Amino acid sequence: MRALRRVLLLSPWSPANPVSGRAKILLLSGAALSGLAFACTAASAQQTRGLRTGTPSYIAQQPAPPERSTVSAEPMPQAIRDPAALVQGQGSAVSNRQPPRASAPVQGSAVRGVTQRQFRAPQPAVATLPPPAPPPPPPPRRRQPEEDPYAALGVRVGSVILRPSVTNSIGYDTNPQRSTGAEAKGSAFGRYEGELGVQSDWRIHELKGQLRGAYLDYFRNPEASRPEGEGNLDLRLDMTRDTRVLLESRIRLDTQRPGSPDLSANVVGRPLTWQYGGSAGVSHDFNRLQLTLRGSVDRYDYEDAKLSSGAILSQKDRNMTQYGLRLRAGYEVSPGFRPFIQGEIDQRAFDEKVDSSGYERSSSGVSARIGSSFEISRQLTGEVSGGYQDRKYEDPRLKNLRGFVGDAAVIWAPTPLTTVTLRGTAELGDTTIAGSSGTTNRRLSLEIAHALRRNLTVTGFTGFGRTDYEGQNIREDYMNVGARVEYKLTRTFAIRASFTHERLNSTSQGADYTANVSLVGLRVQF
Repeated sequence: MRALRRVLLLSPWSPANPVSGRAKILLLSGAALSGLAFACTAASAQQTRGLRTGTPSYIAQQPAPPERSTVSAEPMPQAIRDPAALVQGQGSAVSNRQPPRASAPVQGSAVRGVTQRQFRAPQPAVATLPPPAPPPPPPPRRRQPEEDPYAALGVRVGSVILRPSVTNSIGYDTNPQRSTGAEAKGSAFGRYEGELGVQSDWRIHELKGQLRGAYLDYFRNPEASRPEGEGNLDLRLDMTRDTRVLLESRIRLDTQRPGSPDLSANVVGRPLTWQYGGSAGVSHDFNRLQLTLRGSVDRYDYEDAKLSSGAILSQKDRNMTQYGLRLRAGYEVSPGFRPFIQGEIDQRAFDEKVDSSGYERSSSGVSARIGSSFEISRQLTGEVSGGYQDRKYEDPRLKNLRGFVGDAAVIWAPTPLTTVTLRGTAELGDTTIAGSSGTTNRRLSLEIAHALRRNLTVTGFTGFGRTDYEGQNIREDYMNVGARVEYKLTRTFAIRASFTHERLNSTSQGADYTANVSLVGLRVQF
């Protein structure tokens, strides 16, 4: 109290020390706070003594502060560090309301004591989730080896791939005109050939085809020079999953040999023959049953022949048009076996009602055949069919032409390097020989190709054909045998060589012949 009185006497607001009213109020507030601090210090010391001696007190009910490794013995510094703990729970004139900044975090990192807390900065708010991590790259695929690394790449035109090629060859033919005996006269010749393959690259529908044309130029016998060629172009339109429209076109250019029985006299050169036409049809699948209806039109034209005397032999009476309608029903027993039955009717209409021999050659035919397409372990694939045809002529003097008709195409691959191809056909044809209704033709060919290396292939082939002229004692047997070698230098260049032996035996006088043909050339493909 003495100290307080001394402070008051020496304070600026005493009568002896005149100060302004605002300053007096501030000095009075400071004195009150100093007294309060002194009282709190005394109370803290009393509480500390009570806890040490075990005296009950209201402070004992409060939670004990955490233990510390070192505690200062002086009460004043402890009270200064935590003055609120001394008056907590006691009645006082001081307001118990929380100070305005009590919720603010304690500043500084060196604050210690019973109110010490660790504060961490708040985590940043995540507005959006981070993007997912990209998937790991797939393992590198092992590149499949090409089936033929020397095959032409082709030229892409839009969505169609064209594969053009040109082959120039030189060779020797012992019998260019296919004449008999002493009339045979050999000659060197050049063969100039061009090919074009067409294949579409469409998701649906398909366009494919193959065109080939060649010209043989005989140096010593120009009359034997001749062109030849053939081609087809097919279009498939997928209207629905089960319905397809089939469009086909075909062409063939050939020549007649001078000793043919259909040429009634010796001719000079080789007259041209043209065959071209097309067909349209629709195919529909009823589950495993497939029905195909197709109509066709084919045209046959024959060039007039030039006789050795200089006269012209007209062949206009052989020109004709053939119309046909075919229905096929096939049933898929398994994915690799589809048997079918087929019926066909056709009409052959000649341009001239009566031929040079006075016969009406127009006729109508009916045929039926059964067959099957098959695929066995991908090593044996093909299609075989056979049936019977009956052809009736308008001229009553000509007997109906009846006989076996059929087709066969079988491919067998016993090893990845060897391929065996067997083809055969049987059909009924027309003729202008007086008294003969027509011809029955049988042809069979066999090829065996073996790849010695990936770019070196050797092929052996043979073929046999027989033509019988009904109503006349005329029969021709044709045979050939030979070999081919193809060495592919790159995808673009290849060397080809071949040798062929041909023989024809005929019951007709002066029609037999024998020929040997050797050929070597360079093929350029794109």
